[in-house]
Amino acid sequence: MSDPAKPSRHQSGMRDERYGEVLLISPDERGGLKAAVYTTYGLNDCPLDKWNALDAGALAAEFGVPAVFLNGPRFWTIDEVTTYAWGDVEKFDGLEARWAAEVRIPPDVDVTAGPGKKHYVATTVDRDTEYVLKAGRPAYALTDAEGRTYVLQAYSHTVDDSQSMDSLASLGDRLQLPKGWRFRTHTPDQDMHVRTVDKKATVVQDELENTYMLHAR
Repeated sequence: MSDPAKPSRHQSGMRDERYGEVLLISPDERGGLKAAVYTTYGLNDCPLDKWNALDAGALAAEFGVPAVFLNGPRFWTIDEVTTYAWGDVEKFDGLEARWAAEVRIPPDVDVTAGPGKKHYVATTVDRDTEYVLKAGRPAYALTDAEGRTYVLQAYSHTVDDSQSMDSLASLGDRLQLPKGWRFRTHTPDQDMHVRTVDKKATVVQDELENTYMLHAR
């Protein structure tokens, strides 16, 4: 879990850096599900041999939770982050990862269903961060039917390991977007700051497991 006594952490040079997330899933106090999210970023580059050797079932038994979801490998599409709340490091079969967030899992999303799960569903993440996308570098975003903008924070190899930073320019041609949604690419002329609100982020994933964060302005 997070420790409010710890100072904020700033990390830069993140774009296209590889990482993985281990989600420890358990019941929450409201009868739903929550997940403690541990990230390898800042500790290692999610070595593929160690990542591919992880066994979700064995980890669930080891940590005493009903289920574990392995989210990755993933690659950042942001440039910098300031993290205001962060936690301790755990070892998952020798792979180090640090507590980064807690996710409230919507009742209609089955995180264990892999590529068949529902997408474009807003999920609340308890974390306190500010992402920066630097001016003059491509930014990718979804706009939903109500006009809200979600900025791509990371692309994933969970579904398609051929995805790359270069392929993101044509990502919109591959997505089966809900009615009224659209994908766009643009190059900001000023740094974009994407901040959590009241220590919460709202995120969605597309069908390739790429993750976007609501840009609340």
